[in-house]
Amino acid sequence: MRFIGQAALIAGAIVLGACGGGQKNAATTTDTTSAAPAPAAAASESAATPAAGGAATTASAGAAITGKTWEVKEIGDEKGYRYEPATLTIKQGDGVKFTMVSGGPHNVAFDSTTIPAGATAQLTANMPNQMAPLQSNFMMNPGDAETISFAKVPKGVYPFHCVPHLALGMKGTITVQ
Repeated sequence: MRFIGQAALIAGAIVLGACGGGQKNAATTTDTTSAAPAPAAAASESAATPAAGGAATTASAGAAITGKTWEVKEIGDEKGYRYEPATLTIKQGDGVKFTMVSGGPHNVAFDSTTIPAGATAQLTANMPNQMAPLQSNFMMNPGDAETISFAKVPKGVYPFHCVPHLALGMKGTITVQ
């Protein structure tokens, strides 16, 4: 009986250790171009603004952002759970900074069956701090952010969603031109 209690104690310590905090994303976001979208920007870009930033960033073992970094806000409030903007049209090489504003925890997840063919490996490499394949860590506090590079990914439509709030309709799309 004593052995079972010790085994349970050890197993509990292992589980708690595995759930312990991870490393925070130290990457900064970048807008390496002008602050305004290009004149030929799609209508979906009009609601988005490039995120403020400093030097160019590189996703962990992924491709560096070589264009603009756009900000998408993650919001949960009396109006519902949503990304603002929910649709965004960007160029290859741009980055998207997802920032938790309210109603968290939120994350960003892509489904490998809905993104362009051949995109999974590069998008995975471009996503820092994943908790699962093609899923960012949870952003728990207002201001927490994850930046994903869309450098070297195939052109096409990238549907995404928030895992905890998918049933509440928290989803969006990024079109890479």
